[in-house]
Amino acid sequence: MPQLDVAGAALTYDDEGPRDAPGAPLVFVHGWTADRHRWDHQAAHFRAGRRVIRLDLRGHGQSTGAGVRTVAELADDVLALLDHLEVERCVLAGHSMGGMIAQTIALSRPERVERLVLVGTVARMAYSRGRALLMAASTRVPFRLFVAANIQRAFAPGYPREQIRAHIRASAAVPREVVMTLYGAMRAFDVLDRAGEIRMPTLIVHGYHDVQLPVRQVLRLAKACPDAVVRILDAGHELPLEKPAELTDVLDRFLAEKL
Repeated sequence: MPQLDVAGAALTYDDEGPRDAPGAPLVFVHGWTADRHRWDHQAAHFRAGRRVIRLDLRGHGQSTGAGVRTVAELADDVLALLDHLEVERCVLAGHSMGGMIAQTIALSRPERVERLVLVGTVARMAYSRGRALLMAASTRVPFRLFVAANIQRAFAPGYPREQIRAHIRASAAVPREVVMTLYGAMRAFDVLDRAGEIRMPTLIVHGYHDVQLPVRQVLRLAKACPDAVVRILDAGHELPLEKPAELTDVLDRFLAEKL
């Protein structure tokens, strides 16, 4: 797979689909402890008729690099990749932490974002009491147990246990330093007071059963973002895995709307 060296990290990415296709390229950004394959269903659907770009964030998947202290630094990585690929303007989609990165880019470089898609994310990080206790205990329990507890909570009841175990194994492969440093970056993330500055067409998709980032939190973002369309699906936090076809359909219809 191609890689790009950026600020001490080698970022692995996919660049698929026709370069001369109509419509701005689709750029997908995954979340904390995940990788670019979270977007497999969407990439497979859209790459026949549109350029599709995905990356593994630093320290995740097949990318190298240490954790960073701010979400803005991750946004710089994504922008560096877009510059490298000569993508001036895109449809930017982010899940969870990836949605924080997407908001950061939409606010700092709005000319680069034609449309914005925010999946299972918030503009101000606020954990439930249970999640806060879990994070506080992270230094006292084995790393794998910490990861397992977080990943299990990310899925709505009924999701296949074997698949959850596979995702736990994949998440536990992310270096602990990266996981915990980026947790600090997310905890400090707060752009809620600036959400009204997001003026490009925006789609917000959230899981009704999301206990990691409850629906009431995303509604604050929706209220602050005047041009947002909100879709709530019957899922937990991991929408790209739990409801891949429904998420793709919602995104497809959003892209079909005239600007």
